Amino acid sequence: MTDSSLGTAAQLRDPNYTPPLAKAVPLGIQHILAMFVSNVTPAIIVCGAAGFGFGSNSPDFPQMIYMIQMSMFFAGVATLIQTIGVGPVGARLPVVQGTSFAFIPIMIPLVAGKGVDAMAVLMGGILVGGLFHAILGLFIGKLRFALPPLVTGLVVTMIGLALVKVGIQYAAGGVPAIGTEEYGSLQNWTVAGVVIVVTLALKFFARGMLSVSAVLLGLIAGYIVAFMMGMVNFGNVGRAATIALPNPLHFGLEFSVAAIVGFCLMSFVSAVETVGDVSGITKGGAGREATDTEIQGATFADGLGTAVSGLFGALPNTSFSQNVGLIAMTGVMSRHVVTFGAIFLIICGLIPKIGAIISTVPIEVLGGGVIVMFGMVVSAGISMLSDVPWNRRNMVIFAISLSLGLGLQLEPGALQYLPGTLKVLATSGILPAAFIAIVLNLILPQELAAESTEEMSGGMSGHK
Repeated sequence: MTDSSLGTAAQLRDPNYTPPLAKAVPLGIQHILAMFVSNVTPAIIVCGAAGFGFGSNSPDFPQMIYMIQMSMFFAGVATLIQTIGVGPVGARLPVVQGTSFAFIPIMIPLVAGKGVDAMAVLMGGILVGGLFHAILGLFIGKLRFALPPLVTGLVVTMIGLALVKVGIQYAAGGVPAIGTEEYGSLQNWTVAGVVIVVTLALKFFARGMLSVSAVLLGLIAGYIVAFMMGMVNFGNVGRAATIALPNPLHFGLEFSVAAIVGFCLMSFVSAVETVGDVSGITKGGAGREATDTEIQGATFADGLGTAVSGLFGALPNTSFSQNVGLIAMTGVMSRHVVTFGAIFLIICGLIPKIGAIISTVPIEVLGGGVIVMFGMVVSAGISMLSDVPWNRRNMVIFAISLSLGLGLQLEPGALQYLPGTLKVLATSGILPAAFIAIVLNLILPQELAAESTEEMSGGMSGHK
C-alpha cells in the first residue's frame, strides 16, 4: 500500500510527477540509504587488495578516502544523468547508479599488492570499458538473444562465488592480517557476527525503513560494538578537509590489454544487468514494458558515467537492483524523487570528512556486511537460474562453464605458462565461465534440448 498523500495512483505511476517536497526528499534519501553501503564497499575492497594501509598512519590512507569520496560523488552524477537525461543519454526513469560489485573479480588481480601505482592501469581500463559500454547502447536490444537466464544467472552466481572469499577474509581481520595471531580471533568474528545477526533480524522482523536499511543498521551496530572494544581509530577524521573537489586524472591513466579486455567484457554483462533493472522499474512502478528508447538511454548513461568516473579516480558504475525493489515496494515511480537522492550523494562526495568517517569502519565490521551482500548476489543468480529448463543440454552447458570458470579461479597455477594478460583474464572466474556459456549456448543445437526433455519426460512417465 502506498501513502495516498503522495498523489493519485496515476500520478505515482508517472516518472515525470514530483510528489510534495516534504515526502519526495525523504523518499530520495531512502533510496540512498538502501544502496549506500554497497556503493562505497568496492572502493574499500579494491584499495585493500592493492595494499593500501588501513591504519591512520598509512601514507596511502588518503587515497582510500579519496576513492570513497569519488564513489559517492560520481554515483550521484551518474544517477542524475539517468533521471534528468541529456539528449539521448539517460533513461529519464528513477534509475539509481552506484559502484559495481561485478567488476571486483576483474579489478583485484590487476591491483593485487601493487599499491597506488596500479590504479593508473585500473583507470585506463575503466575509461575504455565505459566508452565500450556506451557504444553497446546502440544495439543492446539485438544482443539479448545471446544472454538467456542460463547465461545471466551463471554470471551473477559466479560474481557472488568469486567474492565470498573476500567477505570471510575481511570478517577474520583482513588480508594484511593473514598469518598473524589476530587473524580469525574471537574478537574479530564477534564483531562480524553482530553485523550479520542484526542485519538478518531487521530484514525479517522489521518493516519499512528499518527493513530496507537492514545492512546499514547492521553495520552501525557492529561499529558500536567495535568502538566499545577499542577497534575504531578517528585519527584521520580531524585531518580530512571540509570540502574537496574531484581531481581530474587523480591516479593517472595507463592502458593495459588485460584491463581493457576485462573491463569491456564485464561491461557487456553490466549492460545486460541495466536492461533488466530498467525493465524491472517500468514493470514494478508503472506496470508496463520498458521502451527501446529508455533501455538505450539507460545503457548510454551507464557507460558514460563509468568512463567519466575513470577520469577522476572512481570505479565503474552500474544500475542498482536493490533500488528497483524499493520502487516496487513504495509504488512511487517519480524520477525526481531519485534526483533528490542523487543530489544528496553528490553533496556527500564533496565532503572528505564523510569519507574519512567511513574509513574508520573496522575491516571486521565491513566483513560481516559483505558476507550478507555477497551471499545475496549468489542467491540472486540462483533465482535467475530457476527460470532455466533443466534439460541435459542446459545442464551440460552449466556444468562445463561452472567447472572451468570456478576451477581456474581456485587453482590459477594450472595456467602458469600462459602470458600475463591471458592468465589474468582466464583465472578471473567470471570471464571464462561467461564466455564458455555464451559460446556453447549459441553452437549447441536446440534440438538436443527438445530431445533430452522428451527423454526425461518419458523416463518419468515410465516410473509411474
